[in-house]
Amino acid sequence: MLIDTHTHLYSEEFDDDRTEMIQRAVDAGVERFYIPAIDSTYTQRMMNLEKNYQNIYLMMGLHPTSVKPETYEQELKLVKEWLDKRDFWAVGEIGIDLYWDQSTLKEQQLAFKTQIGWAKEKGLPIVIHCRNSFDEIFEVLESEKDDRLFGIFHCFTGTKEQAERAISFNMKLGIGGVVTFKNGKIDQFLNQIPIENIVLETDSPYLSPVPYRGKRNESAYVSLVAKKLAEVYQLPEQQIIEITGKNALSVFEKGKSV
Repeated sequence: MLIDTHTHLYSEEFDDDRTEMIQRAVDAGVERFYIPAIDSTYTQRMMNLEKNYQNIYLMMGLHPTSVKPETYEQELKLVKEWLDKRDFWAVGEIGIDLYWDQSTLKEQQLAFKTQIGWAKEKGLPIVIHCRNSFDEIFEVLESEKDDRLFGIFHCFTGTKEQAERAISFNMKLGIGGVVTFKNGKIDQFLNQIPIENIVLETDSPYLSPVPYRGKRNESAYVSLVAKKLAEVYQLPEQQIIEITGKNALSVFEKGKSV
């Protein structure tokens, strides 16, 4: 099963051709779309997506770049209300982003830990956003490590050592377009990471794989990620699709079986 474990299909960048874009993904073999949350300004768009299209699987959470000192407590309250109101497939995307704003680190750490706690309460996986913040993310995960902590390290772009540490926290690595970049570097060691720890994603509309780098990404391009991983692991592309699909289901379905 070809699965896009991380795609922002509700993005404004798809407003002109969303139906056609989703159909292209279906035609490319994508059978499931897992949709991360950002903040309350996108909640209705997410719900509309689920209502209007098939094979849409929603997450709920507060994205670290939306953690603002003046609003994050109210945003977290809304996340908790939604988690208590209906079922979701994961708490995400959550984490720490120090690329855009380092001044909110304390609030981001608190929001991250709070949402990890809710995921544990609900038996759900977490989907982690990490940008310029591996040490800070690992510090939080270390403090939260137990048998209820599991999920996906979305858009993994770190080193082999960071990959192994992420996996030690019961995380799969979300691999997307960066693996096709000449300067992405993860393709140089990824074959030393067991394929059982890998899931596929696009993060569309961001981070398009080669040959679409710099253009709008879309879920159909997850097939290009699978193709690149077939080269990296020296395995048939269909085998990559089957294994990574099974890996993704093992994460998201575990949350449903608790």
